[in-house]
Amino acid sequence: MGFMDLFRRKEPVEARSSGAGYTAAIMAAREAYISGSSGLAELTGTVQTCVSLWEGAFALADVDGAPMLTRATMARTARALALRGEAVWLIDGDRVVPVSDWDISTRDGEPRAYRLSVPDAGGGTRRTALAAEVLHFRGSVDISAPWAGSAPLRRARLTASLLHALETALGEVYDTAPLGSQIVPFPETDAPQMERLTRSFRGSRGRVLVRESVNVSAAGGPTPTVDWQPRDLSPDLSKSMTRESLEAAQAGVLAAFGVLPAMLTDKAQGPLIREAQRHLATWVLQPMAELLAEEASGKLGGPVAIDVHRPLQSFDAGGSARAAAGMIQALAQAKDAGLGPAAVAAVFGALDWSEALKGPD
Repeated sequence: MGFMDLFRRKEPVEARSSGAGYTAAIMAAREAYISGSSGLAELTGTVQTCVSLWEGAFALADVDGAPMLTRATMARTARALALRGEAVWLIDGDRVVPVSDWDISTRDGEPRAYRLSVPDAGGGTRRTALAAEVLHFRGSVDISAPWAGSAPLRRARLTASLLHALETALGEVYDTAPLGSQIVPFPETDAPQMERLTRSFRGSRGRVLVRESVNVSAAGGPTPTVDWQPRDLSPDLSKSMTRESLEAAQAGVLAAFGVLPAMLTDKAQGPLIREAQRHLATWVLQPMAELLAEEASGKLGGPVAIDVHRPLQSFDAGGSARAAAGMIQALAQAKDAGLGPAAVAAVFGALDWSEALKGPD
């Protein structure tokens, strides 16, 4: 080693974790959790309409086998599922306590212990509990994170961002753009006359204002006869397809929540409203209620059933009545024809109605 090497400082080797390491995975999961629970699209009226529909449906749901799942609890659970994708409740005797934040310890992808934050007015408290002591309701679980749920806005992040951007842009336009303002050319005149003319336009909304123009000679020629033609300063939003883009973004968000976009149009009629309610209850709310009932049955030690269809009257009442009348008439005809119970059961079994006809002997 030479004399000058004594003054050369070696650069320290900086060790970095790989992008697929544990720290990166935790940071990505935390980012997804934060962005999924506090998206800006939650502030829009379209999202809040969908959340209100979920809240109302779960507040009306029939819950059997779990008295602690009150209507208020079900409504708050629905709101948490809609905006956060999951809801956690601590089982405390014969009641459940809401949880605002939590950490999970898992084994084989299933939660085994929780560190919970219970909200209070004077400051939250921290508790630890086993998985059997916690009701953890999850929606749209990803296979890579089976212990966490995902909200509809997180699953449709691009559409939610577009809706938020459009509503924000429209709000800024109506707040700052010179809507309804016009520029009216006027020949050169003195300041007092211009001030009197300007004041004469105030408070004259809806009136026809007549002003006499004065032809002057300036810049080598007379003032043209169209010197009083106004120029509108209102921005033309139709060229940017704002209405079409806004309607498409709203429809995408509504569909993500299971609400048919046609339900909220101006031309929606009674049959369409009923079909939209039936679609929401059948394909979104009732499957979610079955998942909630399964979680509650495993944690509360008894069978729990949650029904959304009956309170919402989402079934086709007219079609069910016609089907019941047809079945009764068919049974009467079978009895008159002398057919036995086995033959009738075979006929209905071919139509997959055998389970519905089973009853007490």
